[in-house]
Amino acid sequence: MGYNQKMYGLGSRRSIIREIFEYSKMRAAEIGMENVFDFSLGNPSVPAPAEVNEAIRDLLAEKDSVSLHGYTSAQGDAGVREAIANSIRMRFGVEMSPNLIYMTCGAAASLSICLRALIEEGADEECIVFAPFFTEYRVFVENAGGHVVVSQPNDKTLEIDPRDLESRINERTKAVILNSPNNPSGKVYTEDTLRALCKVLTKKSAEYGRPIYLIADEPYRELVYTDVTVPYLMNLYQNTLVCYSFSKSLSLPGERIGYIAVCPDMAASAEVYLAVCGAGRSLGYVCAPSLMQQVIARCLDAKVNVEAYRENRDLLYNSLTACGFDCVKPDGAFYLFVKSPSGDAYELYERAKAHELLVVPCDDFGVTGFVRIAYCVDHARVERALPAFRELAKEYGL
Repeated sequence: MGYNQKMYGLGSRRSIIREIFEYSKMRAAEIGMENVFDFSLGNPSVPAPAEVNEAIRDLLAEKDSVSLHGYTSAQGDAGVREAIANSIRMRFGVEMSPNLIYMTCGAAASLSICLRALIEEGADEECIVFAPFFTEYRVFVENAGGHVVVSQPNDKTLEIDPRDLESRINERTKAVILNSPNNPSGKVYTEDTLRALCKVLTKKSAEYGRPIYLIADEPYRELVYTDVTVPYLMNLYQNTLVCYSFSKSLSLPGERIGYIAVCPDMAASAEVYLAVCGAGRSLGYVCAPSLMQQVIARCLDAKVNVEAYRENRDLLYNSLTACGFDCVKPDGAFYLFVKSPSGDAYELYERAKAHELLVVPCDDFGVTGFVRIAYCVDHARVERALPAFRELAKEYGL
């Protein structure tokens, strides 16, 4: 037909999250935004830290437009990469080199580049993801020429099951993708779980005589509650690539800025980094937004107000569990994972929709019977939505 049918399929059928988001805009135009309770999209509601706007103003005052808006090196500005490497050294004790940092257009670009760098064309290689998982992983893996294999969690705790992981690794396994704090569940995997996972990867890498790579997808690293910590995976497993984004940590989702970090202890780390550079080149992801590179270099220690997300979490979790809903209490990120009382996620989605509550059915996330509520909205919207959730609970006889 003169065009790529696979790409047509991706373009003509948006992800369910985007479909619901587009519906919410249409519905808001009909009945008013204040009457639609859209919990679909993980779009941060907390403002960017003051340091971000200050950095932008300072850069505009200090630098001429040519140097500020011109090209950087393909892999990113050297000074920015040095600042990020220093931050990783100080925070996590990893002897990171700026020559193992690649600046990207956010986490999606980071993941796409890493997968293209690792998966060999025509080799029928596999990438394991841990359910529940962000649905776009499947798109990224398949676009790189790989196949997705889903590892199922402990059905009670949603912790990764290392035994299930081991059963799914074979001679075609090239990498695994780990997301903690997790989208869609808000789960932060424990250090014991991660050590067990890394033990499996070390064992199977030795068995097959080649590394199985661990790709750490970390856009939510900074969004954790109380005393929860997120272990840095380079300290647990040497064949790790970290895909980081500032979309959530600095509330800059529309600016599309992040990076890839290749573990310095990785076997052939320099060669893997060059493969990352080559993948970025082949995909057209060279020279991440220049201004934003300079901005984040000045804001690496800045933080958003995570307390606002915690308040939303507590109000929503406590209210929904009081109504009788079975919910997974999030350790981080800004998503509440709610089990459908009937076991049918799409039924819960449709019933909620009738109350103008827009939630995401998560069967495509690798587990069935759950919906995701993105509570990265203003606190007043959560409060206004609670009567509708109570009515929904009554419909189920809770």
